[in-house]
Amino acid sequence: MTDLMNDLETTSHTRTGATVELRGLHRSFGTATALDGLDLTVEPGELVALLGPSGCGKTTALRTVAGFERPDSGQVLVDGEDITGVPAHRRDVGMVFQSYSLFPHLTAIDNVAFGLRMSGVGKAARRARAAELLELVGLPQYAGRFPHQLSGGQQQRIALARALALRPRVLLLDEPLSALDAQVRLTLREEIRRLQRQLGITTFFVTHDQEEALSMADRVAVMSAGRLEQCAPPAELYERPASAFVAEFVGVMSRIPARAGANDGTVDVFGRTLPVDGRLPGAAEGAGGTGEVDVLVRPEAVDVTADRTGTSRIVGAAFLGGTTRLTVRLADGGEVMADVPTHAMTTLSVGATVTLTLPDRPVLVDRHSRGSGGDGG
Repeated sequence: MTDLMNDLETTSHTRTGATVELRGLHRSFGTATALDGLDLTVEPGELVALLGPSGCGKTTALRTVAGFERPDSGQVLVDGEDITGVPAHRRDVGMVFQSYSLFPHLTAIDNVAFGLRMSGVGKAARRARAAELLELVGLPQYAGRFPHQLSGGQQQRIALARALALRPRVLLLDEPLSALDAQVRLTLREEIRRLQRQLGITTFFVTHDQEEALSMADRVAVMSAGRLEQCAPPAELYERPASAFVAEFVGVMSRIPARAGANDGTVDVFGRTLPVDGRLPGAAEGAGGTGEVDVLVRPEAVDVTADRTGTSRIVGAAFLGGTTRLTVRLADGGEVMADVPTHAMTTLSVGATVTLTLPDRPVLVDRHSRGSGGDGG
């Protein structure tokens, strides 16, 4: 019996993940640049989400790892081995697509076993492995059903089982949940994360959904224009963004026009002088010597107080359960998002005038955006 067949017949699901390195990847399509010197290392057993706006290059990066795209320059290495020129079918990589891509004429168990059959694994061994995987994804009772007899979530589980059948060193997930409804997405993302941890497989997860990325990933790689803006654990990404792009792309962020202090590392905002967290490029740089900057602030950091003499006004409120997100219009016409406890809405109704304050801690500051308006409070 081959080594592959021996491996498939083991009872353990655990396999040490591989290290994947993307080094200086460049890829262009005509005049459009998809990857512009992308560098990223994913550690063994790690799940890294590739997140960014449409056209940022995240899917091209995934397809380059899979072998479906060949970079114009740069390297893809797995455990130190350069696989840039290796055909897709020889890369020991499993991939799950957004559209399931199951064979409609095959049953669930035969779909799972398809790759094993193509690899020459005997019928008994591949059926046993496929049955094992159906058990792993919670669908052993659907082994004999065809794809059209399964729900979208069930089909995606079958696709995941098929991708895992050959025990790949790397798993690639290309927006696998985007075609599913909200409740199924929530359930399946938890199951994918559980399986990924159980198997210890190195995983790339492409998504446009920030909540998915932040809830599932060990690290989130935020991309823009084919380059990596920041790769960090979710909490660090949210609380300590490395650029204004990351700060505004991940979560909700308001820009509050303010005035930088006289080279003293402070900024005047909402009538208070606060220290500047100077990590962002352009922090505390005035526009044309005027000292105008934008303070970047999360909704949960804005304190809202009902004030009949206040110069700001609540113009919108969105119920989010225990919190309500307010849209507050400043005196200059700019708007700020603020999260408040829902029980506080007895005094903070739409139309009420309010005063806004920020906590006494360093604030993120970026170059002033002319579209933001002037000072407000």
